[in-house]
Amino acid sequence: MSRVALVTGGTRGIGEAICTTLKEKGYTPVANYGGNDAAAAAFTERTGIAAVKFDVSDFDAVQAAVKQIEETIGPVEVLINNAGITRDGTMHRMSFEKWDAVIQTNLASCFNTCKAVIEGMRERGFGRIVNVGSVNGQAGQYGQVNYAAAKSGIHGFTKALALENAAKGITVNAIAPGYVDTDMVRAVPEDVLKKIIGTIPVGRLGRPEDIANSCMFLIDDESSFITGSTISINGGQHMY
Repeated sequence: MSRVALVTGGTRGIGEAICTTLKEKGYTPVANYGGNDAAAAAFTERTGIAAVKFDVSDFDAVQAAVKQIEETIGPVEVLINNAGITRDGTMHRMSFEKWDAVIQTNLASCFNTCKAVIEGMRERGFGRIVNVGSVNGQAGQYGQVNYAAAKSGIHGFTKALALENAAKGITVNAIAPGYVDTDMVRAVPEDVLKKIIGTIPVGRLGRPEDIANSCMFLIDDESSFITGSTISINGGQHMY
């Protein structure tokens, strides 16, 4: 039986690329989505991958959804926390609601999902968790104190969880994508996007497949000695 892999925010963009690559590699991916039923239905029709609707920022909803997935499909042995939103604005103009929405969806969701799967992983003596951070969580970004804080928090969360579970056969790693060619990035004004690309040494945006391939590397059995790491995938835009 192939390993079940839950991907949050899995029906579009980077999440879709991760799901389809997982399927190609012999896993059984399950894509979470938050609200766009039409896009989720189209995703399932296009890929044959199950899509399950629940709010990753709602602790109880996550616990219930993961329990249902494990009862109907199988134990979640791979978890990829990809769900994320932006609510940009400089801090002096940012409402608490915009701050809180990003923190809950981007960071608290990692606790919610990991809490739902970690006991099963520990009992089985195997697990792979990959949390999707961001170059803006490493370098900061004007107008994104909420997003940068959440993504930076993911990097610290990853290290601590890795330490707690390393002896149980569970690896916990993060990836920090740069600017990737997704709907979110395409929404950036064209003149601004050109400036961003100008700061990327390889001279292009990342592709969703670039991120998916890094996830496959980290969840592979042969990567069992890699845990607590953050891999930067940004075309050389930020190095440290």
